[in-house]
Amino acid sequence: MSVGFRVFTQRRMPKKEVMDGFRLLPAANVADVMGRSCAMSSEIHTMLPHTDAIMVGPALTVRARPGDNLMIHKALNMAQEGDILVIANEGDRSQSLLGAIIVAYARSKKLGGIVVDGNIRDVDEIAAMGLPVYATGSTPGGPYKEGPGEVNTPISCGGVAVCPGDIILADSDGVIVIPRKDSERILVEAQIFAKADKAKMQAALDGSAKREWVDKKLTEKQCEIIDGCYEDLG
Repeated sequence: MSVGFRVFTQRRMPKKEVMDGFRLLPAANVADVMGRSCAMSSEIHTMLPHTDAIMVGPALTVRARPGDNLMIHKALNMAQEGDILVIANEGDRSQSLLGAIIVAYARSKKLGGIVVDGNIRDVDEIAAMGLPVYATGSTPGGPYKEGPGEVNTPISCGGVAVCPGDIILADSDGVIVIPRKDSERILVEAQIFAKADKAKMQAALDGSAKREWVDKKLTEKQCEIIDGCYEDLG
């Protein structure tokens, strides 16, 4: 087996009803019930401004050589409707990994979106297509097509581990990764959290929020509260 230059044609997939459940939740609420350690770097952000669309789907992972998109093309040929193409690039920012033609092809196959730990190009054309695309930025410099790379193996994207079939959830805040094996339990916990969070927001809006917890926490942490001005200290 050629580790580093290989393609796995199969992956274990999450349940559709679980993915549909996450589609109703903000990424922030889900991240909070996952120990707040599942979010990709803020470098990876939406390339479609002025949209509130939520992107949810199973990860089709790609490990690309820096500045090379041969394995991205292979993954596109394999992709199924609703897939999220998640592309690792070893942190390289020198070349764009994809542009409008790849996104047009992904849109024609009805992919759920694309996440790139690297740059893209043709940003205006891509924005007009409406397919969710998250990337670190843009550069007109295009990619090579030489390989090596891998498809459907574990990768690190935006500082977070992603396995094939993990659930990707993204909105205007950014991208999080939900492990497939834990997704059903996480969904239940996130739904409960979201309901409580909504109640907190209503209390904040109508002025009924109870804020005593702040001083209680500071007391527990042994924070010194000084009844006076800083300038008056001797």
